[in-house]
Amino acid sequence: MRMGTSLLALVVCGFLGLSAGLTSVRAEGGLDGAEFRKLIQGQMAAFRRNDAAGAFAFATSGLQKQFQSPDIFIAMVKQGYLPVFQPKDVSFGRLKETPQGPVQEVFVTGPDGDNWVALYSFARQDDGTWGISGCVLRKDSGSAA
Repeated sequence: MRMGTSLLALVVCGFLGLSAGLTSVRAEGGLDGAEFRKLIQGQMAAFRRNDAAGAFAFATSGLQKQFQSPDIFIAMVKQGYLPVFQPKDVSFGRLKETPQGPVQEVFVTGPDGDNWVALYSFARQDDGTWGISGCVLRKDSGSAA
């Protein structure tokens, strides 16, 4: 499991920069917030079913290569992202455009009742569709889902 923990640290460190440089999405930017919400909701539904392969399918090919298999991916999520794996409540905040791609702000209440902000990042796949490229999770003391 050491490999999974190291990969988790790599992914988290790689996406920590996303929260620093967020800029507002312009209406003419053509980003469809509904499309990104659907991806997140689909992955969370797969988490609820404990469907590792289904949840893994929402990840970009790059993220899939990092985690190698649905089982490694789901173990990492259970270990480091319990609030998005078993949320009590979910609400969507702002959609932002960053130099790395779109980022959707999601407010979640974890299974223990604590509030969190999840910043989901997205990247275009080779086939033109969007995939989830990462998630940064931080404790939120100021809002509820």
